[in-house]
Amino acid sequence: MSHVLAAARTFAQQAKDRAREIETARRLPADLARGMARAGLFRVAVPRDIGGLEEAPAVIFEMIETLGRGDASTAWCAMIGATTGVNAAYLDPAIARDIYADAETITGGVFAPMGRARVEGDGFVLDGKWQWASGSANCGWLGGGAIVMENGAPRIGANGAPEHRMLLFPAREARLIDSWHVAGLCGTGSGEMEVHGLSVPRARSVALMTDKPVAQGALYAFPVFGLLALGVAAVLIGNAYGAMDDLVALAGGKRPQGSRRTLAERATAQAGLAEAAARLHAARAYYYDSVARGWERAQSAGDIDVGTRAELRLAATHAARTSADVVRVLHDLGGGSSVFLSHPLQRRLRDAQVGIQHMMVAAPTYELVGRVLMGLSTDASQL
Repeated sequence: MSHVLAAARTFAQQAKDRAREIETARRLPADLARGMARAGLFRVAVPRDIGGLEEAPAVIFEMIETLGRGDASTAWCAMIGATTGVNAAYLDPAIARDIYADAETITGGVFAPMGRARVEGDGFVLDGKWQWASGSANCGWLGGGAIVMENGAPRIGANGAPEHRMLLFPAREARLIDSWHVAGLCGTGSGEMEVHGLSVPRARSVALMTDKPVAQGALYAFPVFGLLALGVAAVLIGNAYGAMDDLVALAGGKRPQGSRRTLAERATAQAGLAEAAARLHAARAYYYDSVARGWERAQSAGDIDVGTRAELRLAATHAARTSADVVRVLHDLGGGSSVFLSHPLQRRLRDAQVGIQHMMVAAPTYELVGRVLMGLSTDASQL
């Protein structure tokens, strides 16, 4: 077992033990985030040449899944920190080393182009306000997606669309807004971030949809959006396995009203758990099988074709949404005990339902993949 997965198991148990604290605080505790950073869990997608771990995709996703089995909010923060590390592969190595010089550095941000980057000299002046800035309270560096503006209008790129870049800046230069009052994934601290008139050199910006990575590793042949979607799914897979753990723990001691048998001894509970387990195992197997095929292609060909990218997104969406449905079934099997805030199954349900709202695994993904399967012309930039 890699040291990353061993560390993930340790931190998963710590997160499980502190899950209520994490949810109440609405952010990942600084000491837990710092420990995870020291263990390298936020550097798994950063190139080795600049001090990262550059792990294989399956290791990255199993790390996230393992954390999710302990606590979904912790896993979500790890997923965001890990996947934003891919930005380093697109930067000049000297710039990337500067950002990741401190072993405890955590990066985060929002890719969605909610900002405006006005061209000024060799750089940009950035204004914007972004939602969903997960884990930002523990970050040293943040990134904000923006439309590049020139002469008062969006600059059109070579692909005929407005140029979209992710601009990176020290977290201290942003204002973090505590607006994260939600039903699930409460501990991710996914509030808003805002900057005004911030000067950012062009060298600290990347265009993930059009730029080519500077780093040459096979990991960076993997589609960036595929990595994000698969990371979201890994959180939800882990959360579903954690819900199975929670149900089994509950069932061994609970006697439904009017029954002498524990919930574990009831045939309906046994059958329900078994069916849910089969669905989850099957979705997970398809997920990791697709990841393995994508990784083989990335290593052998140095790129991933549209068909394989579509399969990766399909596997991610299927795993995410199946996992959420499994959690709903397990919550139902727990009966009245599941509805109390003191029981983890209700948190598992809320975390799952919020997780599948992410656009990378939302239901419209099936339409995008379906177009590819039908052989229709498809904008594959989001795959």
